[in-house]
Amino acid sequence: MTHQTRTVRYGTTRFTIESGEDPEALRARYEQAVPPVPTDRVDELVRRRAPWSDMLELISASAPFDFLVYFRNQADQLFPLAGDGAMCTSYLMGNHTIAERMYRYEPSILLYAPLHTVIWAEPDGPARFSVDRPSDQFGSFGLDEITQVGRELDRKLATLLDHLGLQVPAELTD
Repeated sequence: MTHQTRTVRYGTTRFTIESGEDPEALRARYEQAVPPVPTDRVDELVRRRAPWSDMLELISASAPFDFLVYFRNQADQLFPLAGDGAMCTSYLMGNHTIAERMYRYEPSILLYAPLHTVIWAEPDGPARFSVDRPSDQFGSFGLDEITQVGRELDRKLATLLDHLGLQVPAELTD
């Protein structure tokens, strides 16, 4: 029996945007704009095998900027034990109702959905927000249906950055 291996090499554009503000202030505004996924309510819909339209309605009402936090890692509580002084919180930010529109074509898109975002700062430095361009990641699958959703995510990310008062890279709106 032979097994097939597919290898894809691709590049991505990483944006690191300096905010000029205190990291705690940016983190608080981000977490207000991108609230946690309402896990209990999602689990209830799954438990009762609700129609997908119920999930769409719940997530639309829960995600003011189309994104939710699935995981939060406040690394600056851990790494000071090793003597590191940087502030850093990483997030898995996404929207499973958007991801589903790609998943139906290629389940391995979950490598990049949810998106990884990081709010960080050097000791006594201004906050920075880092993220890879979604369309680069999803475009690597070579399917137009997935690439188009990746470009839509670029635009949604641009809207979020604008709301946060951060510079919006032109590559997200081209």
